Amino acid sequence: MIYREFQGKKLSALGFGAMRLPVIDGDDGKIDEEAALNMVDTAMKNGINYYDTAWGYHDGTSELVMGKALSRYPRESFCLATKFPGYDSANWGSVEEIFTRQLEKLGVDYFDFYLFHNVCEMNIDAYLDDGKYGIYTYLMKQKQNGRIRHLGFSCHGNMDVLKRFLDAYGKDMEFCQLQLNYLDWSFQNGKEKVKLLDELNIPVWVMEPLRGGKLASPAPEYEKQLKAIYPDEDMAALAFRFLQSIPSVKVILSGMSDEEQLEKNLETFSEDKKLSDAQLTALLDVADKMLSAGTVPCTACHYCVSHCQQGLDIPHLIALYNEHAYTGGGFIAPMALSALPEDKLPQACLKCRSCERVCPQQIKISEVLQDFSALLG
Repeated sequence: MIYREFQGKKLSALGFGAMRLPVIDGDDGKIDEEAALNMVDTAMKNGINYYDTAWGYHDGTSELVMGKALSRYPRESFCLATKFPGYDSANWGSVEEIFTRQLEKLGVDYFDFYLFHNVCEMNIDAYLDDGKYGIYTYLMKQKQNGRIRHLGFSCHGNMDVLKRFLDAYGKDMEFCQLQLNYLDWSFQNGKEKVKLLDELNIPVWVMEPLRGGKLASPAPEYEKQLKAIYPDEDMAALAFRFLQSIPSVKVILSGMSDEEQLEKNLETFSEDKKLSDAQLTALLDVADKMLSAGTVPCTACHYCVSHCQQGLDIPHLIALYNEHAYTGGGFIAPMALSALPEDKLPQACLKCRSCERVCPQQIKISEVLQDFSALLG
């Protein structure tokens, strides 16, 4: 196992993500406890010392199972991370109740790492309204009394959301967990997000390194091109090597569902193999080709916005459309749209086509927004 230094600690570069544990009969709320405990045993035996769970994973059962699995080991032998579930507005006023219950579920006296979960367009105002909800004040108090050793946050939001959160709380954030992989380096503005965090000396934790498994088995035409760049290992290893090549990345979380996935990842993380500059350039060129298939080539020039009678943020909507269409669904686009008023949603388009007359890319914007509305139901 390779390790990364963090404030005097040695953290395993491969983190054990507990969002995709083995389940029974395909029911996400019924974890196969025996299989999960065996996986934790394999992970501990092979040097993984970072375990990440959350309040909502596996319908609330992930914390219980991980607590049971890790209780069999000395507390100082592992680092445990969980999160405040601010992705759900019903939780905003219950930070103390939830935090206390999480300690009970996991059977510990403190968390090594604790996060504001999923800072995004939908909840940024609530997270920043400390007078009303007190989430920041409460978590800072828990850090002061030792029940949180390191405080950070995860973020699926856009750059504006990230900047707002960092402007308010950046001085107290010790790490940031991002959805990061060689597609999202550009697709979700990962490169600029990492650059901003680097400027603030905030290290990066990675979630979705394989984009839900998609990068482990890309389309054959792309796999052939990627294999030419990196012939020595499989596609999943290539995605991990990309992340190992980013200096500020400390922990790469992988949500593993069986022993086979775990063993393959352990093999990859037994060596630190950074990509060369030439390999990185070639990889990102292929990523651009992968993204160009099935996405709209908007350059965010904003010419369209000044001609929209509804005042829609068309580049933002198209970016969300691209995310939703390329991913084949998911929560990111609906989550971001939930923060918009009804008259700024895709279905508010009048189909007047004024925007299309000034679009340098000649995008049929009205048709894109109509398709987006249909995809969203």
